Amino acid sequence: MFDTLSEKLTRAMKSLRGQAKLTERNIEDALREVRMALLEADVHVQVARTFLQRVKEKALGTEVLQGLNPAQQFIDVVYQELTAIMGGEAPERPLDLAAKPPTVVMMVGLQGSGKTTTCGKLAKYLKKNGHFPFLVPADVNRPAAIEQLHVVARDAGVPSFRTESRDPVEICRSAVQEAAQKGWDVVLLDTAGRLHLDDALMEELARIKAACAPTEILFVADAMTGQDAVRSAGAFHEKLAITGVILTKADGDTRGGAAFSIKHITGMPIKFVGNGEKLDDFERFHPDRMAQRILGMGDMLTLIEQAKDKIDEKQAEGMARRMVKNQFSLEDMRSQMQQIQKLGSMQKILGMLPGMGQMKQQLETAVTDKRVKHLEAILNSMTPKERQNHNLLDGKRKRRIAAGSGRPVHEVNQLLKQFLEMKKMMSQMNNPSFMKRMQGMQNMKGMGNPPFSF
Repeated sequence: MFDTLSEKLTRAMKSLRGQAKLTERNIEDALREVRMALLEADVHVQVARTFLQRVKEKALGTEVLQGLNPAQQFIDVVYQELTAIMGGEAPERPLDLAAKPPTVVMMVGLQGSGKTTTCGKLAKYLKKNGHFPFLVPADVNRPAAIEQLHVVARDAGVPSFRTESRDPVEICRSAVQEAAQKGWDVVLLDTAGRLHLDDALMEELARIKAACAPTEILFVADAMTGQDAVRSAGAFHEKLAITGVILTKADGDTRGGAAFSIKHITGMPIKFVGNGEKLDDFERFHPDRMAQRILGMGDMLTLIEQAKDKIDEKQAEGMARRMVKNQFSLEDMRSQMQQIQKLGSMQKILGMLPGMGQMKQQLETAVTDKRVKHLEAILNSMTPKERQNHNLLDGKRKRRIAAGSGRPVHEVNQLLKQFLEMKKMMSQMNNPSFMKRMQGMQNMKGMGNPPFSF
């Protein structure tokens, strides 16, 4: 998400390079580029106008900060306004939990927006955070919708409500009662959608709301539909008073117009983002972190949180000890690849690293999920002894490994070269003189990294 906007904003920032100071003229030139970037990203016209006005007022009303050049100062202003227009600082807790359980969360949205899968993702997220969610299939119109929710619940490892009733209101009311009796503290109501808004749908949802008194009403929006998602969110908010938004299919949306516009138009925050098909492809929406990603500053906090959740800590510690002793092996390299793949696609990971957005074109060919799979296939074709001792790999063994992995011999040699370079680098990092030199460089005046790099 935001690839197009990020690329064009970066280009706009570059136009200020070499300027001695910010003036109304060079700010206007930069904002013209930003305006085009926002409109091409399908950002709502009203939102784009408000954003540009705020940036202009702040940029002209601020003296150049000490140590920052005009481009850096301007991007700092853009970062602050991006964060503000997408919702400002995220609350400590994404959901408002009822004082007396169960908390009822009503999921609403158009058909095809991904409500059922999102119910499973949210349930798994809540379970990881110490809650006991209960999924309720209240879509009695769409074929196989009820069975789909039961499958999603099973995959998420949470219970789902079963009943013979075909009345959505009665299903939801009975499920909430059962949750209270059995101790499920969060009830997720998967309500019916439509291909478009209609009175019958809204009336059904209004009756469910009246019967169950949900604490949260979350509108599930397909990010790929852009301004249609924003308009639908506004319509649902007018009828039901939604409390928040969950954006789905964000991994397929390169523009980001919905995410940028929806908070400003509806007044309701984006609480979560779904960015893949798996139930784990789900994260909290942090406006400040998203603004960092848009501006190519990365998102290390989210990457660290995901790493803590998905990477085996004991395995990582063992690998670190072997690195310190210069015992890093091809087996460790294979394990490292497997751990990294748990975090998602390589493009997603690289997008969270500061500065990587500027190297996107080079990285798309050099670092791909397909390339990682090829390397893993080569490593898997080695015997355990070969992975522990790379010196065993003579020409005959390399040809066998190449045949077993379906890759050419030169790729086996490339992997070994990459491994030896990694091993050499780790050996240097553990050298006391190297560490002393690095510490000295950090203490030199002017060696600190600037907050923004363009």
